[in-house]
Amino acid sequence: MRRAELGVVELVEPAARLAGTLRVPGDKSIAHRALILGALADGESVITGLPPGEDVRATVACLRSLGVRLSPVSPSPARGEASGWGLRISPLGFSTPHGPLDCANSGTTMRLLAGVLAGSRVSATLDGDASLRRRPMARVVEPLRKMGASIESRDGHPPLVLTGTALQGRRHLLSVPSAQVKSALLLAGLAARGPTTVVEPALTRDHTERLLVAMGADLRVAEGTVELRPSHRPLHAIELAVPGDFSSASFWMAAAALRPGWSITIEGVGLNPTRTAFLRILEAMGAAVQVELAETDMEPHGTVRVTGHPLRAVTLGAEEVVAAIDEIPALLAVATQAEGRTVIAGAAELRVKESDRIAGMAEGLRRMGARIDERPDGISVDGPAALRGATVDSSGDHRIAMALAIAGLDADCVAVSYPEFFATLSEVTHAS
Repeated sequence: MRRAELGVVELVEPAARLAGTLRVPGDKSIAHRALILGALADGESVITGLPPGEDVRATVACLRSLGVRLSPVSPSPARGEASGWGLRISPLGFSTPHGPLDCANSGTTMRLLAGVLAGSRVSATLDGDASLRRRPMARVVEPLRKMGASIESRDGHPPLVLTGTALQGRRHLLSVPSAQVKSALLLAGLAARGPTTVVEPALTRDHTERLLVAMGADLRVAEGTVELRPSHRPLHAIELAVPGDFSSASFWMAAAALRPGWSITIEGVGLNPTRTAFLRILEAMGAAVQVELAETDMEPHGTVRVTGHPLRAVTLGAEEVVAAIDEIPALLAVATQAEGRTVIAGAAELRVKESDRIAGMAEGLRRMGARIDERPDGISVDGPAALRGATVDSSGDHRIAMALAIAGLDADCVAVSYPEFFATLSEVTHAS
Protein backbone atom coordinates (compact mmCIF):
# COMPACT_ATOMS: atom_id res chain seq x y z
CA MET A 1 0.00 0.00 0.00
CA ARG A 2 1.30 3.47 -0.80
CA ARG A 3 -0.21 6.74 0.38
CA ALA A 4 -0.80 9.24 -2.43
CA GLU A 5 -1.67 12.93 -2.34
CA LEU A 6 -5.39 12.34 -2.90
CA GLY A 7 -5.81 9.21 -0.82
CA VAL A 8 -4.61 5.68 -0.23
CA VAL A 9 -3.99 3.03 -2.87
CA GLU A 10 -4.83 -0.51 -1.75
CA LEU A 11 -3.42 -3.58 -3.48
CA VAL A 12 -5.86 -6.50 -3.53
CA GLU A 13 -4.24 -9.71 -4.72
CA PRO A 14 -6.03 -12.66 -6.38
CA ALA A 15 -7.44 -15.11 -3.85
CA ALA A 16 -6.97 -18.88 -3.89
CA ARG A 17 -10.13 -19.31 -1.86
CA LEU A 18 -12.51 -17.38 0.35
CA ALA A 19 -13.99 -18.73 3.57
CA GLY A 20 -14.88 -17.45 7.00
CA THR A 21 -17.45 -16.22 9.49
CA LEU A 22 -17.70 -12.51 10.26
CA ARG A 23 -19.81 -9.60 11.43
CA VAL A 24 -20.24 -6.32 9.60
CA PRO A 25 -20.62 -2.78 11.01
CA GLY A 26 -24.04 -1.62 12.17
CA ASP A 27 -26.59 -0.47 9.61
CA LYS A 28 -26.13 3.22 8.74
CA SER A 29 -29.73 3.68 7.60
CA ILE A 30 -31.09 2.43 10.91
CA ALA A 31 -28.47 4.26 12.98
CA HIS A 32 -29.19 7.69 11.45
CA ARG A 33 -32.92 7.30 12.02
CA ALA A 34 -32.65 5.89 15.55
CA LEU A 35 -30.35 8.71 16.66
CA ILE A 36 -32.58 11.44 15.24
CA LEU A 37 -35.82 9.93 16.56
CA GLY A 38 -34.15 9.33 19.93
CA ALA A 39 -33.41 13.06 20.04
CA LEU A 40 -37.15 13.75 19.62
CA ALA A 41 -38.39 11.19 22.16
CA ASP A 42 -39.54 11.64 25.75
CA GLY A 43 -36.85 10.18 28.01
CA GLU A 44 -33.45 8.61 27.45
CA SER A 45 -32.90 6.33 24.46
CA VAL A 46 -29.96 3.93 24.23
CA ILE A 47 -28.61 3.03 20.80
CA THR A 48 -25.80 0.46 20.63
CA GLY A 49 -24.01 -1.27 17.77
CA LEU A 50 -23.48 2.02 15.93
CA PRO A 51 -21.20 1.73 12.89
CA PRO A 52 -17.75 3.35 13.12
CA GLY A 53 -17.93 5.15 9.76
CA GLU A 54 -17.92 8.89 9.12
CA ASP A 55 -21.56 9.22 7.99
CA VAL A 56 -23.12 8.34 11.35
CA ARG A 57 -20.53 10.45 13.17
CA ALA A 58 -21.74 13.39 11.07
CA THR A 59 -25.29 12.87 12.36
CA VAL A 60 -23.99 12.64 15.95
CA ALA A 61 -22.00 15.86 15.54
CA CYS A 62 -25.00 17.70 14.07
CA LEU A 63 -27.27 16.58 16.93
CA ARG A 64 -24.71 17.76 19.48
CA SER A 65 -24.56 21.14 17.73
CA LEU A 66 -28.36 21.32 18.07
CA GLY A 67 -28.10 20.89 21.84
CA VAL A 68 -28.84 17.17 22.13
CA ARG A 69 -26.90 15.48 24.95
CA LEU A 70 -25.27 12.24 23.79
CA SER A 71 -23.09 10.24 26.16
CA PRO A 72 -21.18 7.01 25.53
CA VAL A 73 -22.64 3.71 26.66
CA SER A 74 -20.78 0.40 26.68
CA PRO A 75 -22.13 -2.20 24.24
CA SER A 76 -22.99 -5.68 25.45
CA PRO A 77 -20.90 -8.50 23.92
CA ALA A 78 -23.65 -10.93 24.95
CA ARG A 79 -25.97 -9.18 22.47
CA GLY A 80 -23.41 -9.16 19.68
CA GLU A 81 -22.68 -5.44 20.05
CA ALA A 82 -18.97 -5.59 20.86
CA SER A 83 -17.91 -4.43 17.38
CA GLY A 84 -19.88 -1.17 17.54
CA TRP A 85 -20.23 1.79 19.86
CA GLY A 86 -23.22 3.13 21.70
CA LEU A 87 -24.79 6.37 22.84
CA ARG A 88 -27.30 7.39 25.48
CA ILE A 89 -29.52 10.17 24.13
CA SER A 90 -30.95 12.77 26.51
CA PRO A 91 -33.26 15.13 24.57
CA LEU A 92 -33.21 18.71 25.84
CA GLY A 93 -35.03 20.31 22.91
CA PHE A 94 -33.22 21.66 19.86
CA SER A 95 -31.37 24.97 20.09
CA THR A 96 -30.10 27.13 17.26
CA PRO A 97 -26.52 26.07 16.44
CA HIS A 98 -23.67 28.57 16.52
CA GLY A 99 -22.52 27.72 12.99
CA PRO A 100 -23.46 25.55 9.98
CA LEU A 101 -24.30 21.91 10.63
CA ASP A 102 -21.63 19.90 8.83
CA CYS A 103 -23.20 16.81 7.26
CA ALA A 104 -19.81 15.86 5.73
CA ASN A 105 -20.54 13.36 2.91
CA SER A 106 -23.83 12.08 4.34
CA GLY A 107 -26.87 12.78 2.19
CA THR A 108 -28.99 10.86 4.70
CA THR A 109 -27.95 13.21 7.50
CA MET A 110 -28.84 16.27 5.45
CA ARG A 111 -32.20 15.05 4.13
CA LEU A 112 -33.44 13.68 7.46
CA LEU A 113 -32.37 16.75 9.42
CA ALA A 114 -34.06 18.97 6.84
CA GLY A 115 -37.32 17.19 7.65
CA VAL A 116 -36.83 17.40 11.41
CA LEU A 117 -35.77 21.05 11.50
CA ALA A 118 -38.41 22.31 9.04
CA GLY A 119 -41.06 22.25 11.76
CA SER A 120 -38.81 23.10 14.70
CA ARG A 121 -38.25 26.40 16.48
CA VAL A 122 -34.65 26.83 15.36
CA SER A 123 -32.79 28.21 12.37
CA ALA A 124 -29.89 26.28 10.89
CA THR A 125 -27.75 25.85 7.80
CA LEU A 126 -27.10 22.31 6.57
CA ASP A 127 -23.85 22.03 4.63
CA GLY A 128 -21.37 19.34 3.63
CA ASP A 129 -18.27 18.51 1.64
CA ALA A 130 -17.76 19.17 -2.07
CA SER A 131 -19.33 15.84 -3.03
CA LEU A 132 -22.47 16.45 -0.95
CA ARG A 133 -22.83 19.95 -2.37
CA ARG A 134 -23.22 18.37 -5.83
CA ARG A 135 -26.05 16.07 -4.77
CA PRO A 136 -29.67 17.01 -5.57
CA MET A 137 -31.79 18.21 -2.66
CA ALA A 138 -34.77 19.67 -4.54
CA ARG A 139 -36.60 16.37 -4.23
CA VAL A 140 -36.81 16.88 -0.47
CA VAL A 141 -36.84 20.69 -0.37
CA GLU A 142 -39.86 21.13 -2.69
CA PRO A 143 -42.30 18.84 -0.85
CA LEU A 144 -41.20 20.32 2.48
CA ARG A 145 -41.95 23.78 1.12
CA LYS A 146 -45.45 22.58 0.19
CA MET A 147 -45.92 21.85 3.90
CA GLY A 148 -44.92 25.45 4.69
CA ALA A 149 -41.19 24.97 5.31
CA SER A 150 -38.83 27.91 4.91
CA ILE A 151 -35.79 26.52 3.08
CA GLU A 152 -33.32 28.25 0.80
CA SER A 153 -30.92 26.29 -1.42
CA ARG A 154 -28.38 26.86 -4.15
CA ASP A 155 -30.36 25.83 -7.25
CA GLY A 156 -31.65 22.77 -5.43
CA HIS A 157 -28.24 21.88 -3.97
CA PRO A 158 -26.62 22.39 -0.55
CA PRO A 159 -26.13 24.37 1.55
CA LEU A 160 -29.72 24.40 2.83
CA VAL A 161 -30.73 27.37 5.00
CA LEU A 162 -33.73 26.49 7.18
CA THR A 163 -35.89 28.63 9.43
CA GLY A 164 -38.21 26.51 11.55
CA THR A 165 -41.89 27.32 11.08
CA ALA A 166 -45.37 25.87 11.51
CA LEU A 167 -46.11 23.07 9.02
CA GLN A 168 -49.29 21.72 7.48
CA GLY A 169 -49.59 18.03 6.68
CA ARG A 170 -49.91 17.21 2.98
CA ARG A 171 -50.37 14.24 0.66
CA HIS A 172 -47.12 13.67 -1.24
CA LEU A 173 -46.95 11.66 -4.46
CA LEU A 174 -43.27 10.83 -4.97
CA SER A 175 -42.19 10.69 -8.61
CA VAL A 176 -38.92 8.90 -7.73
CA PRO A 177 -38.83 6.22 -5.02
CA SER A 178 -36.63 7.45 -2.15
CA ALA A 179 -36.56 6.19 1.42
CA GLN A 180 -34.67 9.34 2.46
CA VAL A 181 -37.29 11.69 1.04
CA LYS A 182 -40.12 9.59 2.50
CA SER A 183 -38.41 9.64 5.90
CA ALA A 184 -37.77 13.39 5.80
CA LEU A 185 -41.46 14.05 5.09
CA LEU A 186 -42.59 11.73 7.89
CA LEU A 187 -40.20 13.42 10.31
CA ALA A 188 -41.60 16.80 9.27
CA GLY A 189 -45.08 15.35 9.74
CA LEU A 190 -44.38 14.78 13.43
CA ALA A 191 -44.58 18.57 13.91
CA ALA A 192 -47.29 19.30 11.32
CA ARG A 193 -50.99 20.06 11.68
CA GLY A 194 -53.09 17.35 10.06
CA PRO A 195 -52.02 14.03 8.54
CA THR A 196 -48.94 13.62 6.34
CA THR A 197 -49.26 11.00 3.63
CA VAL A 198 -46.49 9.68 1.37
CA VAL A 199 -47.33 7.63 -1.71
CA GLU A 200 -44.39 5.74 -3.25
CA PRO A 201 -44.12 4.55 -6.86
CA ALA A 202 -42.18 1.52 -5.57
CA LEU A 203 -41.55 0.06 -2.12
CA THR A 204 -38.48 1.46 -0.34
CA ARG A 205 -36.81 0.54 2.96
CA ASP A 206 -39.12 0.99 5.93
CA HIS A 207 -36.74 1.59 8.85
CA THR A 208 -38.36 4.92 9.71
CA GLU A 209 -41.84 3.42 9.78
CA ARG A 210 -40.74 0.55 12.05
CA LEU A 211 -39.08 2.94 14.49
CA LEU A 212 -42.04 5.32 14.53
CA VAL A 213 -44.46 2.48 15.30
CA ALA A 214 -42.18 1.16 18.06
CA MET A 215 -42.01 4.65 19.55
CA GLY A 216 -45.77 5.10 19.65
CA ALA A 217 -46.50 7.24 16.58
CA ASP A 218 -49.93 7.02 14.93
CA LEU A 219 -48.76 5.49 11.65
CA ARG A 220 -50.78 3.59 9.09
CA VAL A 221 -49.12 1.64 6.30
CA ALA A 222 -50.93 0.27 3.25
CA GLU A 223 -49.44 -0.95 0.00
CA GLY A 224 -47.44 1.95 -1.41
CA THR A 225 -48.86 4.49 1.09
CA VAL A 226 -47.73 5.67 4.53
CA GLU A 227 -49.90 8.00 6.62
CA LEU A 228 -48.75 9.73 9.81
CA ARG A 229 -51.38 11.39 11.98
CA PRO A 230 -50.50 14.01 14.60
CA SER A 231 -50.40 12.80 18.18
CA HIS A 232 -50.59 14.74 21.40
CA ARG A 233 -48.31 12.16 22.99
CA PRO A 234 -44.51 12.42 22.57
CA LEU A 235 -42.54 9.56 21.09
CA HIS A 236 -41.42 6.86 23.51
CA ALA A 237 -37.72 6.43 24.21
CA ILE A 238 -36.22 3.19 22.85
CA GLU A 239 -33.36 0.80 23.42
CA LEU A 240 -32.00 -0.55 20.15
CA ALA A 241 -29.05 -2.71 19.17
CA VAL A 242 -28.40 -1.76 15.54
CA PRO A 243 -28.08 -4.92 13.41
CA GLY A 244 -25.26 -5.40 10.92
CA ASP A 245 -25.54 -3.43 7.69
CA PHE A 246 -26.92 -5.57 4.88
CA SER A 247 -25.32 -3.38 2.22
CA SER A 248 -21.87 -3.86 3.77
CA ALA A 249 -22.55 -7.59 4.02
CA SER A 250 -23.46 -7.66 0.32
CA PHE A 251 -19.81 -7.24 -0.68
CA TRP A 252 -18.85 -10.41 1.22
CA MET A 253 -21.86 -12.23 -0.25
CA ALA A 254 -20.74 -11.10 -3.71
CA ALA A 255 -17.18 -12.27 -3.07
CA ALA A 256 -18.39 -15.73 -2.00
CA ALA A 257 -20.61 -16.00 -5.07
CA LEU A 258 -17.73 -15.32 -7.49
CA ARG A 259 -16.26 -18.84 -7.48
CA PRO A 260 -17.76 -22.31 -6.95
CA GLY A 261 -16.84 -23.56 -3.49
CA TRP A 262 -16.13 -20.16 -1.97
CA SER A 263 -18.27 -19.49 1.10
CA ILE A 264 -18.91 -16.81 3.69
CA THR A 265 -21.11 -16.72 6.81
CA ILE A 266 -22.27 -13.36 8.19
CA GLU A 267 -23.74 -13.21 11.67
CA GLY A 268 -26.02 -10.58 13.20
CA VAL A 269 -26.87 -8.95 9.87
CA GLY A 270 -30.08 -6.98 9.31
CA LEU A 271 -32.67 -8.91 7.30
CA ASN A 272 -35.40 -6.33 6.84
CA PRO A 273 -37.50 -7.59 3.87
CA THR A 274 -37.22 -4.18 2.19
CA ARG A 275 -33.42 -4.58 2.09
CA THR A 276 -32.78 -8.23 1.11
CA ALA A 277 -33.60 -8.29 -2.60
CA PHE A 278 -29.89 -8.91 -3.28
CA LEU A 279 -30.23 -12.39 -1.74
CA ARG A 280 -32.97 -13.26 -4.23
CA ILE A 281 -30.83 -11.93 -7.08
CA LEU A 282 -27.83 -14.04 -6.02
CA GLU A 283 -30.06 -17.12 -5.87
CA ALA A 284 -31.41 -16.33 -9.35
CA MET A 285 -27.79 -16.16 -10.57
CA GLY A 286 -27.09 -19.63 -9.13
CA ALA A 287 -25.45 -18.98 -5.73
CA ALA A 288 -26.60 -20.97 -2.70
CA VAL A 289 -28.11 -18.80 0.04
CA GLN A 290 -29.05 -19.94 3.55
CA VAL A 291 -30.82 -17.60 5.99
CA GLU A 292 -31.47 -18.12 9.71
CA LEU A 293 -33.65 -15.47 11.35
CA ALA A 294 -33.23 -14.52 15.01
CA GLU A 295 -36.03 -13.45 17.31
CA THR A 296 -36.56 -9.70 17.12
CA ASP A 297 -38.95 -7.02 18.34
CA MET A 298 -38.16 -4.28 15.83
CA GLU A 299 -35.71 -4.96 12.98
CA PRO A 300 -35.32 -8.51 11.61
CA HIS A 301 -31.76 -9.86 11.75
CA GLY A 302 -29.96 -13.17 11.68
CA THR A 303 -27.26 -15.21 9.94
CA VAL A 304 -26.66 -15.51 6.18
CA ARG A 305 -24.40 -18.03 4.45
CA VAL A 306 -23.58 -17.69 0.74
CA THR A 307 -21.75 -20.40 -1.21
CA GLY A 308 -20.53 -20.00 -4.77
CA HIS A 309 -21.83 -22.13 -7.68
CA PRO A 310 -21.62 -21.58 -11.47
CA LEU A 311 -23.32 -18.28 -12.23
CA ARG A 312 -25.82 -17.23 -14.90
CA ALA A 313 -26.79 -13.73 -16.03
CA VAL A 314 -29.97 -11.96 -14.92
CA THR A 315 -32.05 -9.02 -16.12
CA LEU A 316 -33.19 -6.41 -13.59
CA GLY A 317 -35.81 -3.70 -14.13
CA ALA A 318 -36.52 -0.50 -12.23
CA GLU A 319 -38.43 -2.17 -9.40
CA GLU A 320 -35.64 -4.67 -8.67
CA VAL A 321 -33.06 -1.87 -8.85
CA VAL A 322 -34.94 0.21 -6.25
CA ALA A 323 -35.06 -2.82 -3.94
CA ALA A 324 -31.29 -3.38 -4.24
CA ILE A 325 -30.03 0.14 -5.02
CA ASP A 326 -27.03 0.05 -2.66
CA GLU A 327 -26.03 -3.47 -3.73
CA ILE A 328 -25.87 -2.80 -7.49
CA PRO A 329 -22.07 -2.10 -7.46
CA ALA A 330 -21.46 -5.47 -5.75
CA LEU A 331 -23.85 -7.14 -8.21
CA LEU A 332 -21.86 -5.75 -11.15
CA ALA A 333 -18.72 -7.38 -9.79
CA VAL A 334 -20.56 -10.72 -9.62
CA ALA A 335 -21.97 -10.23 -13.13
CA THR A 336 -18.46 -10.26 -14.61
CA GLN A 337 -18.32 -13.99 -13.77
CA ALA A 338 -21.87 -14.96 -14.84
CA GLU A 339 -22.59 -16.78 -18.09
CA GLY A 340 -24.45 -14.45 -20.49
CA ARG A 341 -25.39 -10.78 -20.44
CA THR A 342 -26.56 -9.23 -17.16
CA VAL A 343 -28.79 -6.22 -17.90
CA ILE A 344 -29.66 -3.54 -15.34
CA ALA A 345 -32.26 -0.94 -16.39
CA GLY A 346 -34.12 1.87 -14.64
CA ALA A 347 -31.06 2.74 -12.57
CA ALA A 348 -30.62 6.47 -13.30
CA GLU A 349 -30.66 7.11 -9.52
CA LEU A 350 -27.19 5.54 -9.36
CA ARG A 351 -25.78 8.52 -11.25
CA VAL A 352 -26.59 10.94 -8.38
CA LYS A 353 -25.25 9.00 -5.40
CA GLU A 354 -21.92 9.91 -3.73
CA SER A 355 -20.61 9.65 -7.28
CA ASP A 356 -21.93 8.50 -10.66
CA ARG A 357 -21.90 4.80 -9.76
CA ILE A 358 -22.81 3.62 -13.25
CA ALA A 359 -19.89 5.49 -14.80
CA GLY A 360 -17.51 4.59 -11.96
CA MET A 361 -18.23 0.86 -12.08
CA ALA A 362 -18.20 0.80 -15.89
CA GLU A 363 -14.80 2.48 -16.06
CA GLY A 364 -13.26 0.37 -13.29
CA LEU A 365 -14.49 -2.96 -14.65
CA ARG A 366 -13.45 -2.05 -18.21
CA ARG A 367 -9.91 -1.39 -16.99
CA MET A 368 -9.94 -4.87 -15.49
CA GLY A 369 -11.03 -6.45 -18.78
CA ALA A 370 -14.81 -6.75 -18.40
CA ARG A 371 -17.12 -6.15 -21.35
CA ILE A 372 -19.45 -3.30 -20.38
CA ASP A 373 -22.26 -1.44 -22.17
CA GLU A 374 -23.18 1.78 -20.36
CA ARG A 375 -26.52 3.57 -20.91
CA PRO A 376 -28.06 6.72 -19.36
CA ASP A 377 -30.26 4.70 -17.00
CA GLY A 378 -28.44 1.40 -16.81
CA ILE A 379 -25.56 -0.90 -17.61
CA SER A 380 -24.94 -4.34 -19.14
CA VAL A 381 -22.14 -6.80 -18.37
CA ASP A 382 -21.12 -9.73 -20.60
CA GLY A 383 -19.61 -12.67 -18.78
CA PRO A 384 -17.74 -14.57 -17.79
CA ALA A 385 -14.71 -12.30 -18.14
CA ALA A 386 -11.08 -13.10 -17.36
CA LEU A 387 -10.30 -10.07 -15.21
CA ARG A 388 -6.76 -8.72 -15.02
CA GLY A 389 -5.01 -6.59 -12.47
CA ALA A 390 -5.38 -2.86 -13.03
CA THR A 391 -5.22 0.48 -11.23
CA VAL A 392 -8.77 1.71 -10.82
CA ASP A 393 -10.28 4.87 -9.35
CA SER A 394 -13.27 4.82 -6.99
CA SER A 395 -13.87 8.60 -7.29
CA GLY A 396 -14.00 8.71 -3.51
CA ASP A 397 -17.13 6.50 -3.41
CA HIS A 398 -17.04 3.82 -0.71
CA ARG A 399 -19.37 1.39 -2.51
CA ILE A 400 -17.41 1.57 -5.75
CA ALA A 401 -14.21 1.06 -3.76
CA MET A 402 -15.49 -2.11 -2.12
CA ALA A 403 -17.09 -3.47 -5.30
CA LEU A 404 -13.90 -3.00 -7.33
CA ALA A 405 -11.87 -4.46 -4.47
CA ILE A 406 -14.02 -7.59 -4.66
CA ALA A 407 -13.15 -7.78 -8.34
CA GLY A 408 -9.52 -6.58 -7.90
CA LEU A 409 -8.09 -3.38 -6.29
CA ASP A 410 -8.80 0.13 -4.88
CA ALA A 411 -8.64 2.88 -2.20
CA ASP A 412 -9.42 4.16 1.31
CA CYS A 413 -12.79 5.90 0.92
CA VAL A 414 -14.49 2.83 2.46
CA ALA A 415 -13.88 4.64 5.77
CA VAL A 416 -17.17 6.42 5.08
CA SER A 417 -19.07 3.24 5.97
CA TYR A 418 -16.66 0.34 6.62
CA PRO A 419 -13.17 1.36 7.83
CA GLU A 420 -12.03 -2.23 8.48
CA PHE A 421 -13.04 -3.54 5.04
CA PHE A 422 -9.57 -4.22 3.64
CA ALA A 423 -8.27 -5.77 6.86
CA THR A 424 -11.23 -8.16 6.88
CA LEU A 425 -10.72 -8.90 3.19
CA SER A 426 -7.18 -10.01 3.97
CA GLU A 427 -8.44 -12.28 6.76
CA VAL A 428 -11.05 -14.16 4.75
CA THR A 429 -9.01 -14.57 1.55
CA HIS A 430 -5.94 -16.67 1.00
CA ALA A 431 -3.56 -15.22 -1.60
CA SER A 432 -2.54 -17.49 -4.45
